[in-house]
Amino acid sequence: MNDSLRLQQLLQFHSESPNDAFLLFALGKEYEKLGNTEMALDFYQKIVATMPDYVGVYYHLGKLLEKTEHPAKAIEAYKSGMAIAQKIGDRHALSELAEAKLELDDE
Repeated sequence: MNDSLRLQQLLQFHSESPNDAFLLFALGKEYEKLGNTEMALDFYQKIVATMPDYVGVYYHLGKLLEKTEHPAKAIEAYKSGMAIAQKIGDRHALSELAEAKLELDDE
């Protein structure tokens, strides 16, 4: 399936289920893959604002903020994700977020 068809399909699913965190995340990843960082950030930030316990978004949000040269915002995303991961008991996410933060802090 080509990128534009996949994006159109995801947008159709999103119109049917606008509050589905997985679809919002998938759209963010698709826009990121297409090089549209602004739209990717919008989708990731919507998840953080409306479904903050969706812990998987924080790593990707942080990495995208790093890529767009916003290291302080990336660190905040990692810290927020770490707090959520601790709250919900997701040790794997906590470890990944802590490692990403540590790597960025070391630079």
